[in-house]
Amino acid sequence: MRKLQGMPATQIRPASRLSPLVAGIRTAVDSHAGWAETAQLVADQLRRHLPTPDVLTAEQRLGSPDDYRAHNLYIEPDGSFSIVALVWRPGQLTRIHDHVTWCVFGVIQGVEHEELFDASLNLVGRSENQVGDVSGFAPPGDIHRVHNTGDTTAISIHVYGTDVTRVGSSARRYYD
Repeated sequence: MRKLQGMPATQIRPASRLSPLVAGIRTAVDSHAGWAETAQLVADQLRRHLPTPDVLTAEQRLGSPDDYRAHNLYIEPDGSFSIVALVWRPGQLTRIHDHVTWCVFGVIQGVEHEELFDASLNLVGRSENQVGDVSGFAPPGDIHRVHNTGDTTAISIHVYGTDVTRVGSSARRYYD
């Protein structure tokens, strides 16, 4: 697996900082539902326990002028999920990609523009995700691109149904 561009990872906070969120996600994952249902259960937990930007240090919240940055906040010991904060400066974006597993994200600062694509890479939807917005999805039907179209730094919390440090990335494929 290749890493998403701009995703060097670091473990930055003890799990106790995110305990209610981690416990809620663990309960959702332990239900052993299918991927789509698990994504919705995890999204419900992220809505209830969405952290604030101070889950990152002031320096981490600045982002990087080179590319968006990922900060691993928590990896479940059994590898069943990861919580990652992504920091996007204005204009930064992902390549069009899909995922190795279900994914849930919530915006905690700024605005993130998301474009959704079908398997033929036809644009099928757009959304402007504001602070507090939470969304989740699972393969298939998870091809998208995320872009900070605002003029301030955006930060989002992503929960992936795998240990991203073990697999190297949440992305399965990139599309041109």
